[in-house]
Amino acid sequence: MRDTDKKPPKKKSKNLKTKKTGFSIGYLLLFLVVLYIIQMFLTPKASEISYSQFREYLTAGKIVDCTVGEKVIKGHYESAISDKERPIAFVTVPIKDIELVNELEKKNVEFKGEVENNFLRNMIMWWVFPFLIIGIAWFFISKRIGGMGSPFASFGKAKIKLYAAEDAKKTTFADVAGCEEAKEELEEIIEYLKYPQKFQKLGGKIPKGVLLIGPPGTGKTLLAKAVAGESGVPFFSISGSDFVEMFVGMGAARVRDMFSQAKQKAPCIVFIDELDSVGRQRGTGLGGGHDEREQTLNQLLAEMDGFTSNSGVIIIAATNRPDVLDNALLRPGRFDRQVTVDRPDLIGREEILKVHAKDVKIEPNGNLNTIAKRTPGFSGADLANVINEAALLAARRDKSFVEMAELEESIERVIAGPERKSRVISNEEKSIVAYHESGHTLVAAILPNTDPVHKVSIVARGAAALGYTLQLPTEDKYLTRESEIRDTICVLLAGRAAEEIVFNELSTGAQNDLERVTKLARNYVCKFGMSSKLGPQTFGRQQGNVFLGHDLVQEKEFSEKTAIDIDAEVSQIIKSSYSKAKSLIEENRDKLNLLAKKLEEEEVLEAEQILDLLNIKEEKKKSPKSNGSSSEGKQSSLS
Repeated sequence: MRDTDKKPPKKKSKNLKTKKTGFSIGYLLLFLVVLYIIQMFLTPKASEISYSQFREYLTAGKIVDCTVGEKVIKGHYESAISDKERPIAFVTVPIKDIELVNELEKKNVEFKGEVENNFLRNMIMWWVFPFLIIGIAWFFISKRIGGMGSPFASFGKAKIKLYAAEDAKKTTFADVAGCEEAKEELEEIIEYLKYPQKFQKLGGKIPKGVLLIGPPGTGKTLLAKAVAGESGVPFFSISGSDFVEMFVGMGAARVRDMFSQAKQKAPCIVFIDELDSVGRQRGTGLGGGHDEREQTLNQLLAEMDGFTSNSGVIIIAATNRPDVLDNALLRPGRFDRQVTVDRPDLIGREEILKVHAKDVKIEPNGNLNTIAKRTPGFSGADLANVINEAALLAARRDKSFVEMAELEESIERVIAGPERKSRVISNEEKSIVAYHESGHTLVAAILPNTDPVHKVSIVARGAAALGYTLQLPTEDKYLTRESEIRDTICVLLAGRAAEEIVFNELSTGAQNDLERVTKLARNYVCKFGMSSKLGPQTFGRQQGNVFLGHDLVQEKEFSEKTAIDIDAEVSQIIKSSYSKAKSLIEENRDKLNLLAKKLEEEEVLEAEQILDLLNIKEEKKKSPKSNGSSSEGKQSSLS
């Protein structure tokens, strides 16, 4: 037992010794540098004089001492007659002078002879010694940086992280919800890696690459983590931006190194996050110069499907910009499968909420299905934020459980931002905001093809919104009808119409509404082809430099006359919708006043209160609809 107890101190002393040795190298380097500086700069240098000048000093009796060598004569002479002056060192080239020795003896100069052999000394002083300092400094810096003999040795190495089967973070498919199709695709690949004979006996070949496509926050990286936890094979992870380097050729070298490491661990999986940072379309750079990004992409293409075989190495990549990827990267043989990870539907949202609510204390009566219905268009990250915000609100209010009130409020925080109750506005502005939002609410309640109003508020939220009207669909939508678009435009313009009718003057509060209306009306004409005047065709196909952005370069494929017709049609749609909104408000002016006054008093009105005030039955809003576009909660705000 004593021997066992003594082992740790020995190990510790060994570590201390290693650390001490490291410091001694630094001290040695410092000593050599100081010594070299002293030798080069602090040691007095002899002044070179001519032989005739030396003879003059000797005749005048100024030579103190000298050493006569074969190639040089060196010594000291007095610069002045005063004894207080230090003798000055000199050196001169000797000339065969028979009388020199006699002259030195006559002047009582102390002299001696010397055989010159300075080659070795000069070699050490001017070559060996400086290179020794440089070598020690190079070694010391390399050890500090951790490189393999050189601080630049790691530049060509891929910054790839390896998660072995036993070291992988245990994120499994049980932690992923709302994307069952993507899970099935990846489960098939994992099964192939575990049981390759099952597929090979039928002649099937494993896909070389799987590309995960979807909006931000839908769980693409989380799926890759789940693959790492489920696969049971080595899992490599790297970001696309890790390939791009300021040094030319480093990106391609890192791609080669990544595949070299992966081949050694095959069968394995390599995950590349944010592929669009390295896989953008080639030939679109500006200036026509050498593009390091293109060279990196070329090497990636060659490694994925070139002459060299990478059997057993599967590439999984994720991006939310598939439109900018190079076509050669998307062809079969490289990324054989493209898996779309879209925003979850109602069932998916409820499952995601359950996953994120596992570690959160929610009241026994809490209904996550209700929250899922009120969050259409939310991504997985948005839903995780809803649960987290609700937990923070409950903790701030010193509650033991997260209640439905916190969950519903957290939805509004995610959509519109936190409340800004500290913002004080005048009664006049408060009245304008109340009538503006009441206009949105009234027209949305009257028109049959709009989403029901969930809540209306004149409490400021976010950066600029002084109020908002929140509309939430009752079901998931994947298509939008023409009548729904026209009614939505009317609802967006109703706030401005209410201001004009009540105050006979307009404010800047409708700025955001007008931006949305203009974009929606132009899409109605140019993208959806719903205009009866222009017919079923699209206008303005966008195509351009992916580095400049698609919106900056737009291919014009219609005449000037057609452009005038488009502008006229967009203007006509907006004006007719505005007239319709004004007529609806004027016909229901009493209901507008009632809603605005109540809103001024309570500041926030829920759906039930709105329906009661307007005397509208809830069944009216449940008229049959075709499934419309997967839209987020519509929000009309007063900026």
